[in-house]
Amino acid sequence: MAILPLAEQQGELAQTGGWQPEMARRRYQKGSVRKRGKKNPVWELQWWADTINPDGTLGRKRESIILGPVLELNRKQALKLAQEQLRPLNLGKIAPQSDVTFREFVERHFVPTFLPTVKPATQRKYLSTLTIHLLPAFGAIRLCEIGTLDLQRFVLAKMQAGLGWESCDLLRNLMSKVFKLAKTWNFYAGENPAADVTLPEKTPVREKHVLEQAQIQPLLDRLREPCRTMVLLGLLTGMRVGEILGLRWLDVDLLAGQLRIRQTIYRGAVNTPKTKGSWRLLPLPRAVIRALTLMRPDPAQLTESTLVFSTQEGKPLSDTNLLHRHLKPAGQKIGAPWLGWHTLRRTHATLLQVAGGTIKDAQAQLGHTKLSTTLEIYTLPVPNHQREAVENLAEMVTNSDEPEKRLEDLPSATEQIQ
Repeated sequence: MAILPLAEQQGELAQTGGWQPEMARRRYQKGSVRKRGKKNPVWELQWWADTINPDGTLGRKRESIILGPVLELNRKQALKLAQEQLRPLNLGKIAPQSDVTFREFVERHFVPTFLPTVKPATQRKYLSTLTIHLLPAFGAIRLCEIGTLDLQRFVLAKMQAGLGWESCDLLRNLMSKVFKLAKTWNFYAGENPAADVTLPEKTPVREKHVLEQAQIQPLLDRLREPCRTMVLLGLLTGMRVGEILGLRWLDVDLLAGQLRIRQTIYRGAVNTPKTKGSWRLLPLPRAVIRALTLMRPDPAQLTESTLVFSTQEGKPLSDTNLLHRHLKPAGQKIGAPWLGWHTLRRTHATLLQVAGGTIKDAQAQLGHTKLSTTLEIYTLPVPNHQREAVENLAEMVTNSDEPEKRLEDLPSATEQIQ
């Protein structure tokens, strides 16, 4: 049965206010059944449907549907079909539908109201995802017309087109956030269609690398200041590059041998640390203390906002420029073309194990809220350390001399076969 074009509005004005708590009890509707057409007349049912207006208020509009041909149904049968059609509505099982399109909600409400509450880097990521992927696909469609199957097909099509797993996961999560807020703000009354969207099993796209111990000193020898000390700080503390760029002398205590993470800098903009776990106090190794002591300016020149690493004008450095002008070329020379700022954090977490640190130590150093993030993403096995651990295990569970004696006592392969 096809929905007919909307009939003319008949009299009732839109109700004001949110539809959930303030909405009056719906009146029982019998609907209006009438004949329509002359050549091939049909029975048409009309009723009032609750809708959510673009401003979030509750309105009503006239809906209609064809019940069947007059030649096949008499009026009594048509009225019975009308009752069946309106039963879910009269039982309160049909929620008001919104006339708001995806684009209208995103541009009028989601972007100006929600995005200012997240960090600048997240704002840029969300805006880019909306502009490139979501608005072109769903912009003209009403929120109430977007279903789980639509989103499932959309995400899978993006993956087949070459979009990475993380990017498709972002598409799913961002759509879920949009619908969650649309429901909270009374622009949508159904279930969140993105909640049941599933992705294929995640497979690593590229290999994760860490620096070997033998590569670290040659790398440092090829770097000039301040990049050398920044890399040393990343390797020995596990700090993010934004945390290194945002580090102030105010937050460094060289006498106590520690520093405090209280701000980050991303693309020149100062912000708070990434997560709650990112606000942390880190111990400084002696090698870092010596390097920072040589860099420290005259205390009389320091202010509360003076950065440890900055341009001659005192402005934040660009992590991208440092990466491509200094870090990448040095990585090429030591046989590590994949070297990046994130490699330093991963190297710190991995080598911390070899140095005797626990996974909880690594979590605290890296500032992760979840232990699983440290364990699954940042900590990689070190082959030599792994072999040594296995040999140590073998010595623990067996006497080192016994396996050799047992091998000597075994019959030859020919004797065993016989």
